[in-house]
Amino acid sequence: MTLADRIAAFRTDLEEWLRGLYHGMLSHPAYEKIEAAAEDHEDTFMLACFPDAFGVPSPVSYYTSELLPYLEDEFEAWERRLWDRGSLVERKGRQYHF
Repeated sequence: MTLADRIAAFRTDLEEWLRGLYHGMLSHPAYEKIEAAAEDHEDTFMLACFPDAFGVPSPVSYYTSELLPYLEDEFEAWERRLWDRGSLVERKGRQYHF
């Protein structure tokens, strides 16, 4: 193995290690935060559209019920996620490390 081959192998290993370091330190936590924020926005939208699912009366539920066929899969997942969650305060506390 020549010196040039050893240097090339070292650079390849170093690039792979740095890529893993970048992913672990910067991009992965960012993905988790972005996913949590997107989930919060989705929860807010679904609660605004379908408050009757949780016993909150809404005068616009007649109009938002027309969206139900289009949001059927998301509605089931959203409802299951909200019932499984301890509370919104608990989730926000975890988000801010309380």
